[in-house]
Amino acid sequence: MTHAAPDPSSSAPASPTAGGATSSTLIIGIAGGSGSGKTTISRAIMGRLPPGSAAYIQHDAYYRDRADVPAEERARINYDHPDSLDNTLLVAHLDALRAGQPIERPVYDFVTHSRQAKTVRVEPCRVIVVEGILIFAAAELVERMDIKLYIDTPADIRILRRIRRDLRERGRAFEDVRRQYYETVRPMHEAFVEPSKRVADLIVPEGGDRNVAIDLIETRVRRELQQR
Repeated sequence: MTHAAPDPSSSAPASPTAGGATSSTLIIGIAGGSGSGKTTISRAIMGRLPPGSAAYIQHDAYYRDRADVPAEERARINYDHPDSLDNTLLVAHLDALRAGQPIERPVYDFVTHSRQAKTVRVEPCRVIVVEGILIFAAAELVERMDIKLYIDTPADIRILRRIRRDLRERGRAFEDVRRQYYETVRPMHEAFVEPSKRVADLIVPEGGDRNVAIDLIETRVRRELQQR
């Protein structure tokens, strides 16, 4: 297997404690609907932390590999259902990072709906930021998160952002984006994403001052790291 260049969002490894464990590792989960602004908030939080102290992992990288499924059938798979993601692998990776071990994070191709042969090496850090629409819908992921933030954004804003992203970054046609939204994105959001916000420690509404939330998370992270 070939490897991509190191992820610029990952940082230098933390110093493991006795036995190789890094009990000082803090995992922050950031969830919300597609197009809610999770990535923006994640990067803002990363930017507030000391250089070299945090790594960033997107749940999207852990979509199951569908390379063995014919292309036409692959395009009809419900990618907004929790079962479309390989949470077992992500859990194993989070546990490895917490134990002071580096991981090889998958690289997912959203055009072909398959994993690429290359991977991205992520080193263990004091802080791991995990972002995704369905991370709070999986109990095994929630159990591993120390801080849980949900970005609550109205549907009209989210769909406009999703259309722009899918057209510009993922090579999708507008009709394909529209069909997917009505068939899977909206119903799966109502069934899994929206209910999952009840596990959040902090809910940030669209239109609110997000800097306040970022300040709170930064303060909490620094306090937690001092105590660990």
